[in-house]
Amino acid sequence: RARTFHCSKLHLARQFEVLTTKTGIYLLQDGSEEPFNIRLHLAKDILTIQEQDVICVSGEPFYSSERTVTIRRQTIGGFGLSIKGGAEHKIPVVISKISKEQKAELSGLLFIGDGILQINGINVRSYRHEEVVQVLRNAGEEVTLTVSFLKRTPAFLKLPLCEDCVPSDQSSGTSSPLCDSGLHLNYHPNNTDTLSCSSWPMSPGLRWEKRWVDLRLIPLLHARLSHAHIFHFSRQNAFQVIAVDGVCSGVIQCPSVDECTDWLQAIASNTSALTKHNVSTIAIIFMGWVDEKEQDSVQDRMYTSKFLALRGSSLFKFSAPPVTTWDWTRAEKSFTVYEIMFKILKGNELVDKRKHCFSVQTDSGEDIFFSVGLECELLLWEKAFQMATFFEVERIQCKTYACIVDSHLMGLTIDFSMGFVCFDAATKAVLWRYKFSQLKGSSDDGKSKIKFLFQNPDTKLIEAKELEFSNLFAVLHCIHAFFAAKVACLDPMFVSSRNAAMAPVVKTKLLNVC
Repeated sequence: RARTFHCSKLHLARQFEVLTTKTGIYLLQDGSEEPFNIRLHLAKDILTIQEQDVICVSGEPFYSSERTVTIRRQTIGGFGLSIKGGAEHKIPVVISKISKEQKAELSGLLFIGDGILQINGINVRSYRHEEVVQVLRNAGEEVTLTVSFLKRTPAFLKLPLCEDCVPSDQSSGTSSPLCDSGLHLNYHPNNTDTLSCSSWPMSPGLRWEKRWVDLRLIPLLHARLSHAHIFHFSRQNAFQVIAVDGVCSGVIQCPSVDECTDWLQAIASNTSALTKHNVSTIAIIFMGWVDEKEQDSVQDRMYTSKFLALRGSSLFKFSAPPVTTWDWTRAEKSFTVYEIMFKILKGNELVDKRKHCFSVQTDSGEDIFFSVGLECELLLWEKAFQMATFFEVERIQCKTYACIVDSHLMGLTIDFSMGFVCFDAATKAVLWRYKFSQLKGSSDDGKSKIKFLFQNPDTKLIEAKELEFSNLFAVLHCIHAFFAAKVACLDPMFVSSRNAAMAPVVKTKLLNVC
């Protein structure tokens, strides 16, 4: 019996296809690097990943890896800077705070996140945190710093993303690379009350600005979306997006599982909408990425990404999305849609910890297991398989299979209008016929034989008919497809969905099957 579309499922699927835009600040794990802050922006057709950088805004903007800034020590507040990090963390020390007193004067010159490379010409790239603190304490009234903005400052330093920060009002004799070391030092012997509280920084006239700049652009059409729980570091609050050309976002980490789910749904929604728009003119019902479980694998990680496409009479399985006409001839496998069986897996049917899974039983009886990241995607695939099967049954109207009855070659025709018709293969003489409504039960031996139980319309007695097929599962699935199509025609919700989907996909005459 066909699975009908309930209102809640349709609402969820339709909500899934609404275009979404989102922006937020998150962490990015890129390879073996420490996670760092990025800004994520989702548009209708692209996901933009941005990192902070400093560019020159004097005249034409340009990037520079290093800048030189000269500042003077204030009587009150010293240099007005705080630092974190050091060689013990395999990074230079980083400016972590700028005092309110220095903020205006250093605006456009120094930034939170600048790594200090040289102090008065001394290369401190490989200095430990405490060593840099001592160099700055003894640097004199005027200090020339060579700095470079560290776009990928490790997240464990917890640097603020804005400049509105004030350092602590005390400087201790010892310091920690993970805590701010205030460089507002007042004990220098040249410090006197006659010094001006204003210490104008000296610079060659260039002004700089911290901005979010594009790090990576991920086109969403045919993009593959993966929840990070399939990776080696099992994280439910992280995901990655892989473009069709192989460009990967890296692992994006969200503060919570709920926020991660929101992003997954938003990206999947836009990807689905793009796919729907892209296939509306080429007779494709639906296509997208899934994860296929490898045969005889009991480990969760043993999945391979595949691209499935429901087009015309077939389900195609690819290792990459088909772009050209030639690509469609190079599918790994293809199956006739009415000779396979789609099933959503629930409860004990789930083969591992993945929640959103479905199986496809092929015409040979093989079960192939797939998983997707979201319930919305699962519902879309269910709807797509129902539509594809219905369209094809409606198109072909009947299907005939060779069979053996009492050692004689026969034919069984499954007809959308008439039901079941068995005839002699040689003479074409009809042996018997029954309507779909007369089938009261059936059983099979799992190998080749099917026993049908039909009710005689006159005597009301049950009549058993046993047939033997060389392609048992193809026949069973075809019968199920025809029954599902008959039932679907009686479901107003399905008919409404069918009519909306048929316009851009197929142009066939609607049949009256009542």
